[in-house]
Amino acid sequence: MNSHIKNLSFAGAVIALGIIYGDIGTSPLYVFQTLLVEGGKVNEQLVLGSISCIFWTLTLQTTFKYIVITLQADNHGEGGIFSLYALVRRYGKWLAIPAIIGAGTLLADGIITPPISVTSAIEGLNNVPALSDPKLHPEFIPGSHLIMGLVIGIMVALFFFQQFGTKVVGSSFGPIMLLWFLMMGSLGFLQIMHYPTIFKAINPYYGYQLLTNHPGGFWLLGAVFLCTTGAEALYSDLGHCGRKNIQVSWIFVKITLILSYFGQAAWVLNQPKGTNFDGVNPFYAIVPNPHLFMIPCVALATMATIIASQALISGSFTLISEAVSMNFWPRITIKYPSNIRGQIYIPSINWILCIGCILVLLYFRTSEHMTAAYGFSITIAMLMTTILMSYFMRFVKHWPYWLVVIILCVFLTVEFSFFITNAAKLLKRIFFVVFEIGLIFTMYIWFKARKINNRFLHFIDLKDQIPLLNALSADESVNKYSTHLIYLTKANNAKQIEEKIMYSIMSRKPKRADTYWFIHIETTNEPYTMEYSVEQLEPGKVIRVEFRLGFRIQPRVNVLYRKVIEDMVARNEIDITSHYDSLQKFKIAADFRFVIMEKFLSYNNSFGTREGFILNSYFAIKKMAQSEAKAFGLDTSETYVEKIPLVVKPVGNIVLKRVDAV
Repeated sequence: MNSHIKNLSFAGAVIALGIIYGDIGTSPLYVFQTLLVEGGKVNEQLVLGSISCIFWTLTLQTTFKYIVITLQADNHGEGGIFSLYALVRRYGKWLAIPAIIGAGTLLADGIITPPISVTSAIEGLNNVPALSDPKLHPEFIPGSHLIMGLVIGIMVALFFFQQFGTKVVGSSFGPIMLLWFLMMGSLGFLQIMHYPTIFKAINPYYGYQLLTNHPGGFWLLGAVFLCTTGAEALYSDLGHCGRKNIQVSWIFVKITLILSYFGQAAWVLNQPKGTNFDGVNPFYAIVPNPHLFMIPCVALATMATIIASQALISGSFTLISEAVSMNFWPRITIKYPSNIRGQIYIPSINWILCIGCILVLLYFRTSEHMTAAYGFSITIAMLMTTILMSYFMRFVKHWPYWLVVIILCVFLTVEFSFFITNAAKLLKRIFFVVFEIGLIFTMYIWFKARKINNRFLHFIDLKDQIPLLNALSADESVNKYSTHLIYLTKANNAKQIEEKIMYSIMSRKPKRADTYWFIHIETTNEPYTMEYSVEQLEPGKVIRVEFRLGFRIQPRVNVLYRKVIEDMVARNEIDITSHYDSLQKFKIAADFRFVIMEKFLSYNNSFGTREGFILNSYFAIKKMAQSEAKAFGLDTSETYVEKIPLVVKPVGNIVLKRVDAV
């Protein structure tokens, strides 16, 4: 996104409507309906208490926690749980755990938000007068094959077009969502005019009465929570629109949301006593002149839910991309469908989400059944964000300790209450548990195994090796392996090198070259850093290149290294003309070769149960992941992959008895 969009402007605010508020903006389609279904007998206490809880949830969670506080955790313009983790990770090694859990549960939300949103919109066809008679048109009943077929068709098309990017249609998201919010607020306002006393629900007393006196009132918090499920995604999309545009546009969004919820409540209280609300969605019920306006309303709702789904899918791609860069996820294929900064496409994640969404729809069939299982994952994600935010407020912003404790207690109390009520949904959402556990397990294993792996990295002084490299380079009795030989190194210190790299060069068949290059990639806490430095440790013979890349930049080493060579040639720092006599006179460019060292778990290991489980799981996952060469963007014709055994704890105490030969 261009920087001028991130500055406060009308265009930026409209774009924020399309990118930021899709999820939270389509919640009125199903939240109040869910409360009426789960609340039992519909009376004034239920209606006023529900609306009061919704109002204060939007105020405390969305406005205060996310809009006011969390958006301050601005990592050079970017947001999201990994951006937040990057800001605070130096203050506690254990903070990786809430980051992993938060990211895993947020990703799990990606397989239920699209189907619940789109289904709740398409089910609005059941409210079109010409189609509303279930005897004449059973195909439009929620859960019917036609409704499910339409939803599946929309979702498959949505996921299919991800590979082309959203550059063309993305510009229309903002205006469509602007129309959606205006329509939603206007419909609610028309009903409030008939029952203006509904505004007394702003008094938190009514919410308190619902939670303490209404039968099963406390457990309704699980449904109330659905009104703020998009708040976590709101923070994740900070980088697309900028803090000021998000904060200003939220004023408009919150007003229209409140008008919609209060309007639906006003309509319910305006109905005659004894009215049966089974199967009634108040959102569509308040549409005036349904013969004329219902179909346009359903059409606009469908477009809004598609936009909400698109934002969540894009957010999932960004989250996985960050996880790869920060070593929380195996390296996978990441594509760039357009030249828009930050827009990416991850085929494997795209189709996993697509299949997951379809299975969710086939399992639950109706939006009403989906809402019964929705919210648990996001509650956990919000709790994890709260934990990380407490460190940000205390150690990065240096807020007073007492203030951080008060804020932490408030949000933990609220979110733990939501967690308890959503935990009751666990049996209804066994479908998701395997998916969530799989995501969190993969991140944890990858993170811990990399830590174990790094413990066995042995570094040696590179300057001590330069005489040996010079000698090998000049030894014509050894066949030349390559003119320019390039290794990727993990040594943060420019004066060091891994012992295994020197072993690779000198042992087995020595790899003689004219120039040895060592490339190191540092992932910065900033999102879009692209810098490099060059140090010629032995001019023309031993050169180290240091890349500093942001955690949202993919390390396409082949492209980046070629750019470095072009710069160095332009500065007359290096001559890349071939050193072979027959080629040199024709000024043919020299050959370059990368050596990638991939580890495998050696049989010569005797480790504990925990380390064994982690490492065996790590290498099992690694087999399904992208190869190191492909992950670093290296052309296979220029790359040699060398297999290195990983020995964590060698097998010892072997008693071998020698006997005389017969």
